[in-house]
Amino acid sequence: MNVLFLCTGNSCRSILGEATFNHLAPAGWQAMSAGSQPTGQVHPRSLALLSREGIASEGCHSKSWDQLPATPDIVITVCAGAAGETCPAYLGPVMRTHWGVDDPAHVTGADEAIDAAFMTAYRILRARIEAFLALPLAELQQDRARLKTELDRIGALLP
Repeated sequence: MNVLFLCTGNSCRSILGEATFNHLAPAGWQAMSAGSQPTGQVHPRSLALLSREGIASEGCHSKSWDQLPATPDIVITVCAGAAGETCPAYLGPVMRTHWGVDDPAHVTGADEAIDAAFMTAYRILRARIEAFLALPLAELQQDRARLKTELDRIGALLP
């Protein structure tokens, strides 16, 4: 199963989601990320955070949703802007869910405050990914309606 973490810039949250998911995912599950208006670069604080957490970030790069290496089965939007956008037609009948996370790239001020915002975004995404991966995935792959319900629940209930 291919999971796409989608946001507007594909420089922070979606990158954190992709790398964290791939770090934790069982065999047969893979994440990728993209943006509707990619910045073209991964935010250096995202890469630094992933490195501190021991999560590989090789291959993570800011790209458009029309440059995906595979067609996603599940699209998880992680920002308010992307949630309201229509996915391109080529994505077909994919399952969509929204896990909104505040964009740490918009935080200003002291380095400590900015780093804290990145860590908060990471912790929220990691908790949601862990909840996703704790689901009975093999069973839910056969029950798409229930999987959709569970993914929406995770996005709504967790911080």
